[in-house]
Amino acid sequence: MRTDDLIKALDADARSTAMPLGSAWWAGAGAATIIAAVVFWLAIGPRTDIATAVHTMRFLAKFVFTMALAICAFALIRALSTPGASTSRAAAWMIAAPLLVLIAVMLELLSVPAADWGTRLIGSNLVVCLTFIPLIGIGPLAVFLAVLRYGAPTRPVLAGTVAGLLAGGLAATFYAAHCFDDSPLFVATWYTIAIAILAALGALGARIFVRW
Repeated sequence: MRTDDLIKALDADARSTAMPLGSAWWAGAGAATIIAAVVFWLAIGPRTDIATAVHTMRFLAKFVFTMALAICAFALIRALSTPGASTSRAAAWMIAAPLLVLIAVMLELLSVPAADWGTRLIGSNLVVCLTFIPLIGIGPLAVFLAVLRYGAPTRPVLAGTVAGLLAGGLAATFYAAHCFDDSPLFVATWYTIAIAILAALGALGARIFVRW
């Protein structure tokens, strides 16, 4: 029997009387969202001027970026956790969030004087950003790794990396409600680094805990 066939057989046998993998992913996503929300509200909460901020395009754009990443990563990780499932379409959609951020950065550079670029990029909360996106995302990452272990990914390190991106997108969506730095220059730099930390942790966690 080929390795792929063996994995499929073991996976089918293990879940013959258990929750379907698709349902497990939705349950995991719900649990991860609740965990992220609790940590967010207990640790930092929304910014004080959020009622005014929601009327600005830069503030709302942050949620477009982070939610696009989370949605696309969720689709890809579901495919990666299922042996034999096609991943090409879901993988192609992973370009959506970076592309949206790139477009926003280009528009920012065109609309803001060059003298202000550095100030917009550094912002005022980079340490908070690099601290709380990983902090909010570590619980959801653990949930996603557990669901990956429930599945049967043939490329566990890649799947773990995507789990980190998913956790990062979710965490960054919550953090964006607190962050006072709305410039795409700030988001493209510091949100990306913070999410990359979770992606690296996801790859490491999958290498250790998600394997056949």
